[in-house]
Amino acid sequence: MIKLNIVSDKNKLSKKIKLFIEKKIKTFSLKKSNLIIVIGGDGFMLQTLKKLYKFKKPFYGINSGNYGFLMNKFSSKNTIKNLSKAKLISISPLKMIVKNKFGRYKKSIAINEVSILRQSRQAASLLIRNGSKQIIKKLVSDGVLISTPAGSTAYNLSVHGPILNLDSKKLSIAPISPFRPRRWKGKVVSIKSKILIKNLNPKKRPISAVADNFEVRNAKLISIKKDNKIKFNLLYDNNNSLQKKIKIEQLRNETI
Repeated sequence: MIKLNIVSDKNKLSKKIKLFIEKKIKTFSLKKSNLIIVIGGDGFMLQTLKKLYKFKKPFYGINSGNYGFLMNKFSSKNTIKNLSKAKLISISPLKMIVKNKFGRYKKSIAINEVSILRQSRQAASLLIRNGSKQIIKKLVSDGVLISTPAGSTAYNLSVHGPILNLDSKKLSIAPISPFRPRRWKGKVVSIKSKILIKNLNPKKRPISAVADNFEVRNAKLISIKKDNKIKFNLLYDNNNSLQKKIKIEQLRNETI
């Protein structure tokens, strides 16, 4: 028996969908439920996953935002039926540990990507390593992205990073507006990698480290690796799987 708990964004469409579902099926508290419905956009889904993953229950997203890459489409005819047939996928986030200029450490997780961004008008100057192996000695750019397969069609794609299959076991490292070396296209590495990023000039060229939507300013050293202790269980309709969405993006040919 499906026991739903509903978490909804505050916009009008989200509230309308929530009310519709509540009229169709009984809802339960978080503790008594066995499935969490998240109504909103991708940003709200990321926020909810990070807040509620410790309940160790599957999440079914219903889109009331824009594109809703992580979400399912709402259907007044089929949404309730689709819940019992939805397919489960499990993904693990990246763990980001940041040492700032004051020597303090801050941690967060990222489902889509970790973004290293210049904090001022000055370009960032970065050293990037994979464990003991040097990836690039000095990257002068607006920043760099480390993206998961689930997030590779988001910000990563916008900066011309590769789209990764969900089962690829890879991470994408993609520069943002590289100045030197101008033609460096980034690198695809194993999802088991431990990526270290050092700010080579923190006084003149400050940077921020952002895990999805959690920002740490004045970062000096950033460590990024997959967090195998955390798993997000996401449910998708049969004809709307996350893998299928990624495939569609790989084949998409956009014209202006």
